Amino acid sequence: MFLSRKKPPLIGLDISSTSVKLMELSKTGSSYRIEGIGVEPLPANAVVEKNVAEVESVGESVKRALAKSKIKSRNCAIAVSGSSVITKKITMPISLSEDEMEGQIQLEADQYIPYPLEEVNLDFHIIGETETNPETVDVLLAACRSENVDDRVAAVELAGLTPKIVDIEAYTVETVFSAMASQMPDEGMDKTVAIVDIGATMTSLSVIHNHHLIYTREQNFGGKQLTEEIMRRYGLSYEEAGLAKRQGGLPDNYEPEVLEPFKETTAQQVSRFLQFFYSAGGPIGDIDHLVLAGGTASLPNLAELTESHIGVPTTIANPFADMSSSSRVNKANLEADAPSFLIAAGLAIRGAEYS
Repeated sequence: MFLSRKKPPLIGLDISSTSVKLMELSKTGSSYRIEGIGVEPLPANAVVEKNVAEVESVGESVKRALAKSKIKSRNCAIAVSGSSVITKKITMPISLSEDEMEGQIQLEADQYIPYPLEEVNLDFHIIGETETNPETVDVLLAACRSENVDDRVAAVELAGLTPKIVDIEAYTVETVFSAMASQMPDEGMDKTVAIVDIGATMTSLSVIHNHHLIYTREQNFGGKQLTEEIMRRYGLSYEEAGLAKRQGGLPDNYEPEVLEPFKETTAQQVSRFLQFFYSAGGPIGDIDHLVLAGGTASLPNLAELTESHIGVPTTIANPFADMSSSSRVNKANLEADAPSFLIAAGLAIRGAEYS
C-alpha cells in the first residue's frame, strides 16, 4: 500500500503596483505556519492601476522574489482587482442551487456588465440571506475583463509558476479577515469592520459584516504621493526617495513639513472613504472597527491620528499575528511587512486549503 502524499500548498502571489509579494503557508488543524516569504520591487509602470502593463518585467520580478523565498512549490493563487473588476450586489431566490444560480447569472449578466460577455470572466459569491426578505439571498457578482486575467497569468507563467486559482482581491480580504478575527472586538461576530488597504497608487475599502464582505470600493490615492513629495522636496530619484521613506536619514524638516501633512491627508481620505459606504445606505449601521493595511499603514501614529478623525477604534493589520513560522523565514522582517501582506496572506490561506 502506497502512502498518499499531500499536495503541496499553493503560493499566495500578490502583484501590486510597485512590488511582488509571495508567501507559502502550511496548515495543521486550524493553525497556519509561514513556510516561505518573498518581496521584490517592480520597475516603474510595469503595473499601472493594478493592471499588468509589462508582462516580462513582472515575470522577472516574480522569478527573483521566488528565488529569495526558497519556496519549492510551483503552483500559485493570484488575484485581480482595480478598474478591470466590476462587483455588484444582486439578490437571487433562496430556492436555487449553486448550479441553477450560476445559470441564471449567466443569463442576466449583460444587465450588470458593461462589456461583451465573451470578453469577461464571471464569478459570484453568496453573501447570505437578504435581511429584508427571507425568500432571497444576497449574491456578490464579480466580473473581470479576460485580458487582465490573461496578462497576469502570462507574467506568472514566465516565472515558471502555474496559477491554479484566480481570485478577486475583495474576496481575498474576506478570507484573510478570518485569520485576523482574534484581533477584532468579539472576534468580528455581529460586528462591522472596515479594512482600508492603502497601496502605492490605489486604496481599497472592504467592509466586512459578521465575517462576510458586504461592500467594496477603490479610489486613486496611495503612498506614492509621499514618495513623490520627497523626490520633489529633496531632489532625489524615485528609488532614493522610496528608500529614504522606509529607512530614514531625511532632513529635520521632513517630519513637520512633509510626513505630518501626508498623514493628515491620509486620515481625511479614510474618513471620506467611509462616507461613501454610509451614503450607499443599506441595513448595516455604523462601522465598529477600522483596520489599516498596506505599506502606508506602517507610518508612525497613523492609526491614532485616523481614530481621532473618525471616532472609530483603529488598528494596523497583522495577518501573521496568530501564525508560526519556519526557521527559514526572517522573523525580523515579518512584523514590518505584515500590513502590506494582506492580499498575499489571503491567497496563501486559500492555497494552504487547496487540494
